[in-house]
Amino acid sequence: MEVRKVLTSVRRTVSSSSLRERLSSLSSLTTTPLNPVTNLRPHIEFVPAKIPRKRRLQTLAVAIWSTTIIWSITIFLFLCAFPPLWPILVAYVVWIRYIDNSPEHGGRLSPLVRSMKFWRYFAEYYPASFLKTCELPPDRPYVFGYHPHGIIGMGAICTFATESTGFSAAFPGIIPHLLTLTSNFRMPFYRDIILAMGICSVSKQSCSNILKKGPGNSITIVVGGAAESLSAHPGTADLTLRKRLGFIKIAIQHGADLVPVFSFGENDIFQQMPNNKGTTLYTLQKKFQNAFGFTLPLFHGRGLLNYNLGLMPYRKRIVAVIGHPIHVVQCDKPSLEEIMHVQQQYIDELMWIWNTYKDDFARTRTRELNIIE
Repeated sequence: MEVRKVLTSVRRTVSSSSLRERLSSLSSLTTTPLNPVTNLRPHIEFVPAKIPRKRRLQTLAVAIWSTTIIWSITIFLFLCAFPPLWPILVAYVVWIRYIDNSPEHGGRLSPLVRSMKFWRYFAEYYPASFLKTCELPPDRPYVFGYHPHGIIGMGAICTFATESTGFSAAFPGIIPHLLTLTSNFRMPFYRDIILAMGICSVSKQSCSNILKKGPGNSITIVVGGAAESLSAHPGTADLTLRKRLGFIKIAIQHGADLVPVFSFGENDIFQQMPNNKGTTLYTLQKKFQNAFGFTLPLFHGRGLLNYNLGLMPYRKRIVAVIGHPIHVVQCDKPSLEEIMHVQQQYIDELMWIWNTYKDDFARTRTRELNIIE
C-alpha cells in the first residue's frame, strides 16, 4: 500500500509539471499571433490613391512605350478581321517587306515626333538626362558608342531617339540616329513610329549610308548588344567590348569621330534573375541568342499600380555622360593594328568617364566597371 501511494504521488507530480510546461508554451504562442494567410501573401506595395497628376502621366507614358510592340501588332491583327481592309493591309505588308528601304537609308526622322510632349513625360519618369563634357563641332560625322546595353536601353531612347533631354539644342547641327535590330522594322505600325524617331537598322549598309551623308550625321550603336543585356544587374557595369571591332572599323572607313557614352543607372531600372556563367539559365539564353540573334533576359520591375511587381522599369535616375571624341584618320581598309589602337583610346576614354563620375552617379555600385568580353 505504501508503495502504491508513492507511485501515485510521483505520477501526479510528473503530470502537473508537464502540464505547466505545456501551458507556458501555449502562452508564448499568444504573444506572436499566427496569421497564415498574411504570411503566404506576397508583399506588394501598391501605389497610393493620391499622387501628383504629373507623376501619373509619367508612369502612363512609360507604360505606353513599354507595350508599343504589343498594341501595334494587336491593332494590325484587329484590322485584319475586316475583309474590306485586306487589300490595303496586303499592300502595306508588301511595302514593308519589299519596297520601303528607309531603315537602311536614314529613316524618316520627324522633328515633330521627336519633340512631342509625350517624350518629356517619358524621360522625367526616371528621370533621364545627359551630361555634356565637351563641344562636338558639326563639321564631321560621328559614331556614338552607348554603354551599357541594360535590359532595353531606355536611356539611349531618351537621349538619341527623342528631344526629351535636349540633344539637338546641346549639339546643334548633329543629326542623331539610334540603331536597332533589323527585325524591329518587320513589325507593322511599330516600325513607322521608330522610323519617325530617327531610329534605323544597325546593319553595316545602314551605318555606311548614314555616315556617307557627310558632316553632322551621326549614328549611335549600343555596342554590347544582346550579349551584354544578360549582364545587366543593378549596381554592376559589366561590358561586352573587347571583341566589338566592327563599329570602330566603320568609323575609320568614313572618317567619323568616335564618341564613347556611358549611361549611369541603365542597369538599375530592372531586376534580372541570377544567370551567372555556367548556370542552366545562362546556357539556354546563349543558345536562344545564337539561334535567333537576340536573347530574352528574365527580368522584372514594377507594375502600373504597384511598386515592386511587373514589367515596367523602376524609377531610377539615368545619366548618360557623353565623352570626348576620338579623332580617327579616314582609311578604306584599316589594318587590325590600327583598329586595336583606336579601340584602346576608346576604352581609355570610357574608363575616364567611369572614374570621373562614378562617385556622383553610381554611389550604390557593388563593383567597378569591368570589360568581360
